[in-house]
Amino acid sequence: MKILIIRFSSIGDIVLTTPVIRCLKKQRPDIELHYLTKHSFEPVLVNNPYIDRLHLLKDNLPEITETLQKENFDQIIDLHHNLRTLKVKRALNKPSYSFNKLNVQKWLLVNLKINTMPPQSIVERYLATVKHLGVKNDGLGLDYFIPKEKEVTTKDLPMSHWAGYVGCVIGGSYTTKKLPVEKWKELIAQIQYPILLLGGASDREEGERIAALDPVKIYNSCGKFDLNESASLVKNAKTIVSNDTGLMHVAAAFQKPILSLWGNTSPEMGMFPYFGSNDVNNIVLRGFMLENQSLSCHPCSKIGYDRCPKRHFKCMNDLDMTHAAALVTEWNKKAPAN
Repeated sequence: MKILIIRFSSIGDIVLTTPVIRCLKKQRPDIELHYLTKHSFEPVLVNNPYIDRLHLLKDNLPEITETLQKENFDQIIDLHHNLRTLKVKRALNKPSYSFNKLNVQKWLLVNLKINTMPPQSIVERYLATVKHLGVKNDGLGLDYFIPKEKEVTTKDLPMSHWAGYVGCVIGGSYTTKKLPVEKWKELIAQIQYPILLLGGASDREEGERIAALDPVKIYNSCGKFDLNESASLVKNAKTIVSNDTGLMHVAAAFQKPILSLWGNTSPEMGMFPYFGSNDVNNIVLRGFMLENQSLSCHPCSKIGYDRCPKRHFKCMNDLDMTHAAALVTEWNKKAPAN
């Protein structure tokens, strides 16, 4: 049997599909497993041993569907479920199974603050698409495989960070999902451990502003490392503090203690750090979700905005950094030496 999984984007969403890949391949070794994603996200899956062939969408959807038609798949597992995947499924004309996006429930939560979302991770909805194949959740959580040549060593970091560090993921796809620079400074000032800032090139300038607080204690890696190298930095961290963004899920794949920071979005939508058996109410002692649940306007979006619609941004500005620092300090004391 030949199966195609589709998930076009983004980093975190793709990482959250990895239990489907692993469980499908290990529990049904008779299946030849293909995966379709955007070309820009190739690094997330390029080293995954459970994928037999990776197909990459660049700009031309008809071109990739023509290639896929030649594969003669038996089934399609649609883990994105949008207009573009609908076009692919129609072109291939094979039996398909799509995950439930729960858009009505998300709308109720965002617009009326009525929470009818299930407490389970989105991973459970992804896995439901392969239930008909006898595939079950193995409880092993997420996967992330780093190519050997992308593993970062101590020689790539300042000596001050060789004995270990707290990784702070300052990036995010939207402004309202990012902890402000001054709040990062407030947090980091209370943490007595080396700090490594993580993010892309677009986060470099904010990273410099944060690092100016203490250039020895704080190392700004934003924009200096590619995705898989950044994943290696996450893997080597003792603890991770992160906005709701892709590297948060990479950290969960490595079973790191995670302090996740929630702005305009909410973990109740199913995108919280997933370790294999936890739901939104039980993070199995591996982390803590810091969220301002007292606001009548929270959550205000299932994705994010360029600025707070209410202009006060209290969902992030009112987060308790003293409590956050205490959690990180406690976890770091228990963390094994590198």
